[in-house]
Amino acid sequence: MAQPRLPNILITGTPGTGKTTLSELASLKTGMEHINVTDLVKARGFHSGLDTEFDTLILDEDLLLDEMEIMVQPGGKIVDFHTCGIFPERWFDLVIVLTTDNTTLYDRLAARDYSAKKIQENVDCEIMQVVLDEARESYKNDILVNLDSSTPDQMEQNVLRIAQWLESYMAGRQ
Repeated sequence: MAQPRLPNILITGTPGTGKTTLSELASLKTGMEHINVTDLVKARGFHSGLDTEFDTLILDEDLLLDEMEIMVQPGGKIVDFHTCGIFPERWFDLVIVLTTDNTTLYDRLAARDYSAKKIQENVDCEIMQVVLDEARESYKNDILVNLDSSTPDQMEQNVLRIAQWLESYMAGRQ
């Protein structure tokens, strides 16, 4: 009998909410492969240059999605990116939106040497729940989870929740 397919998980949220940290920790805990989409875009040139006003790469969605379609097919991936609406719903079995309190977010972004404009833009996005709203518009409610990621204890609990979800998911697939 064939082994059940591992799920794919998307971890999204405003920059600075802890997506990459959670993805790396969850990958270590579960054995799933972490795909940092920002790193993939940079490494494979899936962009058309730099938007100097917002200090960010101009994403080539078609190139990125064509490559990722192949990468996520076998399952077992934890995908980490600051936006989610570009990804087809069929790719993911669980979508996690990380949020954090604004003071913590500000401090994290300042520690990255983000410009004042970029910090304010991201804090405003978090206040207005831009990524959470995008996820609600893009994915079914039954696969969407919003988790707070303001403290190390919350991050640790989030890793455990992902591991427990994966265990439950796999038990249901047998």
